[in-house]
Amino acid sequence: MYVGRFVVVAPDRAAYRVSSRSFPHRRIVDRDGTLTVAPTAEAPATDNPYISYNCLRTTDDDAAAVVGNGTQVDPIVEKLEAGYPARDALAATLLALDYEKDDYDTPRVAGVVGAESYVGIVRRDALLVEAVEAPTLVATYETDRPEATDLEATEPEAMAREVYEFDLEHPVCAAAVTATEDGFATGFYNGP
Repeated sequence: MYVGRFVVVAPDRAAYRVSSRSFPHRRIVDRDGTLTVAPTAEAPATDNPYISYNCLRTTDDDAAAVVGNGTQVDPIVEKLEAGYPARDALAATLLALDYEKDDYDTPRVAGVVGAESYVGIVRRDALLVEAVEAPTLVATYETDRPEATDLEATEPEAMAREVYEFDLEHPVCAAAVTATEDGFATGFYNGP
């Protein structure tokens, strides 16, 4: 089954996976602690604004981490740093940016891990934001409502590999974050 890009959010950790039929030539790179989806050297040139974006960032004070499938990650982090509660930062940003205005009306998905953890999606027909108490997945297609899922790994690199290997079509790359005593640890997996 093809579900597109998705996030899995738990109270203490989160992961994001790029799945793509149209733009498979992407990878995750670490840019001073921010994980960014970027084209590979083999990627054809494109002016598509949805190809490259920060998919995982932590707040400056390491109080929260944000994962998502697009440019919504940065303003969610900025709202958290400005003092917004996690739920409000997620909902306000998803509502303001709305779904992606591409050929598929691709929903935006995101999650916040911190003192309170949430997962959200904005689709053409709905905005959903839910508190999470167990691993919860939401995807751009098919699984476009938050639903419980299994996520065994707790270390970032192992989590990234686990979600990359979920039995869902067209994996490209994955990123993950785990809350630690000192803030957050991040990792990623760009496939074999």
